[in-house]
Amino acid sequence: MKTKVRTSGGMPGPWPSRGQGRFPRRSGSSGTVDDVGLSRRGLLQAALVGAGGIALGGALSGCATPAASGSGRTSVMIWDLFSGGDGALMQEMVGAVAQANSDISVDSTTLAWGAPYYTKLAMASSGGRPPEAAVMHMSRLAGYAPGGLLEPFDLDALAELGITQDDFAPAVWEKAQFDGQLYALPLDTHPYIAFNNPAIAGDAGLLDADGLLSIAPGADAFLDAGRAMAEVTGETGVSWGYLRDPAGCWRMFWGLYSQNGGAYDLTPGKPAEIDEQAATEVFEFLQAMVDGKVAATNQDGGAASGRFMSNRTGLMFAGEWDLPMFRDAIPDVGGTPFPTIFGQPANYADSHSFVLPKQAHADPAKREATYRVLAGLLKEGLTWASAGHIPAYQPVVKTPEYQELTPQRDYAPAAEVAVFDPDAWFTGGGSDFQTRMGDSMTDTLSGKASPKTAVDRMLSEMNRFLSQPSPA
Repeated sequence: MKTKVRTSGGMPGPWPSRGQGRFPRRSGSSGTVDDVGLSRRGLLQAALVGAGGIALGGALSGCATPAASGSGRTSVMIWDLFSGGDGALMQEMVGAVAQANSDISVDSTTLAWGAPYYTKLAMASSGGRPPEAAVMHMSRLAGYAPGGLLEPFDLDALAELGITQDDFAPAVWEKAQFDGQLYALPLDTHPYIAFNNPAIAGDAGLLDADGLLSIAPGADAFLDAGRAMAEVTGETGVSWGYLRDPAGCWRMFWGLYSQNGGAYDLTPGKPAEIDEQAATEVFEFLQAMVDGKVAATNQDGGAASGRFMSNRTGLMFAGEWDLPMFRDAIPDVGGTPFPTIFGQPANYADSHSFVLPKQAHADPAKREATYRVLAGLLKEGLTWASAGHIPAYQPVVKTPEYQELTPQRDYAPAAEVAVFDPDAWFTGGGSDFQTRMGDSMTDTLSGKASPKTAVDRMLSEMNRFLSQPSPA
């Protein structure tokens, strides 16, 4: 196994849509890319897709796939966006898979995530010289699959390696589809969940007989629970930092909006449609929560985490990828899916997945080896779960070893009610869309503007994106 680190990065059910369909294709588009060269127009399209349609950002050149080594082993290059602890775990998994497949040389390359990563991946795919496989947030799939930047997976080939649809949560499998084919192979589900301090939650009477956080459904019940924890701490009950964290704002809003039954229509060239009443109710709840008693006002993510880890709040809204940090401070930290504030359970989530970038001249031996490597990585999911991620490959979740992991086993059901970013070429993890959506909410969350102001600003930003033609 060879490991290259280009730059340091970080990371960190089907959504009802009206009139859009999944990943709509523009009229007159063939959905393919040229197999030779990279035209100026193609270069610009790839750059726009990778950067979320706003700016290039980062290096534009891609890494050429290396030839098979002189040892006779088949070379497989994989790009990923994992650094820090996640990066170390991924390299451990790659090493295990490489050891189990001595006829394959795995070349694992890490690049910075966000616009630079996705720009580089789009450029490499457009040029026909990408890696054999790459990691992609599944929320970015809508910007890649429709334009022919990716190739679909062969379900029969995956089945021969023990990977089938039945091995994944339906919501996750559905999100991995485009045009009736599988374009992403999910590695995990990483949801936005509720961590808790069992000592504080227990003193507030919010733990069930199994020691799990138990809050009755409904906004009023949650606010009451927050006040009960505030009585225990003498300060506030809930940690949530929204200042300078637009992605966190978006995750919170979109999950709650889904719980409230909100639908959307983001059709390019048409005005955006969302359920304005449902969205307004979400902001009314958030304003009630950020009242200085349930949750602190004007707080950023660092302050929120600090308060939680220093026993000054009993509950923290965060991504499950923060588990290692919280467990260092609170060894018995608990975790559960996002509380049901509105009518139906739903949990905002994304998914790290493997994709097959478009190859100008596909090599059957490399493709067969790539499938073996990716299937092996999915089956190493227990290692990946140690960082907090929920393995997408459910046979791992069902193992006794995984069921001994706490609190991972307790919030694993979040994958069953996962909701992802809306399907549009400009949405997804690390996109400018998330940033602009979060920025639209800040004044309202700070109490400086009404809930309607946030809704109006979000619609205005959505319309700005929709007025731009999709590069794909």
